[in-house]
Amino acid sequence: MKDIETKIREKLDEIEEKEGVRILHAIESGSRAWGFASPDSDYDVRFVYVRPEADYLRLDEPRDVIEWQLDEVLDINGWDLKKALKQFAKGNATLFEWSGSPIVYRTTEDWKKITEVSRQYFSEKSAVCHYYGTANSTLQEYLTGDTVRYKKYLYALRPLLAAQYIEKYHEAPPVLFESLLKMDLAQELRAAIEDLLEKKKQTTEREENPQMPVIRAFIRLEAARQKEIADHMEDDHNKDWTALNRVFREVIATERAD
Repeated sequence: MKDIETKIREKLDEIEEKEGVRILHAIESGSRAWGFASPDSDYDVRFVYVRPEADYLRLDEPRDVIEWQLDEVLDINGWDLKKALKQFAKGNATLFEWSGSPIVYRTTEDWKKITEVSRQYFSEKSAVCHYYGTANSTLQEYLTGDTVRYKKYLYALRPLLAAQYIEKYHEAPPVLFESLLKMDLAQELRAAIEDLLEKKKQTTEREENPQMPVIRAFIRLEAARQKEIADHMEDDHNKDWTALNRVFREVIATERAD
């Protein structure tokens, strides 16, 4: 792990040098951040960067994403600060996960300020819609046959448990799957999930295995319940851009000072 982390940090240095940007925050996303990666899982590195102030005053604005590398080992791409702040305003659940990832390759004091401001823009409705949609897509695409890939269960279970967390605590859910498992769960479901995690250790990524009825039933019922919840939630987006505009100007001013 140490060798790949060193390589990732070297890649981040390379991006800063060649793109003329400063990386504010770089993390691992996806299954490694969730805590159930397979040995052959790639590394999904995501980052938020800021350009020099002059670039934000151009008529021909630079692209707001950097797609750096995609191969069997590394998947590296990032968002410009302006794009990221706009996505926080929309309550983008994925961006909140980037902010809460337990695997951090690089961060800054500026990102700490951004994280503090972003809490004002967490949208329960946006997050529940996102997590329901992710779980339901996984259910319909991968979990309806007689056999399944066990990892796909986790791709449906985690978002549904995240939605339950929001329902109970009214805040952004933890990223690690094991943290979500600390919630109160039906004994039968908890036992089935523990069994799933043990079986997953003994199976390959693409191996098809028999359905686990308790887990499939939970996914079906909970996905339907979360859709009902999402459909009846009021719009809770924070439409006041004042705090986001302020932190954007503060970070850009730092680039001018540098």
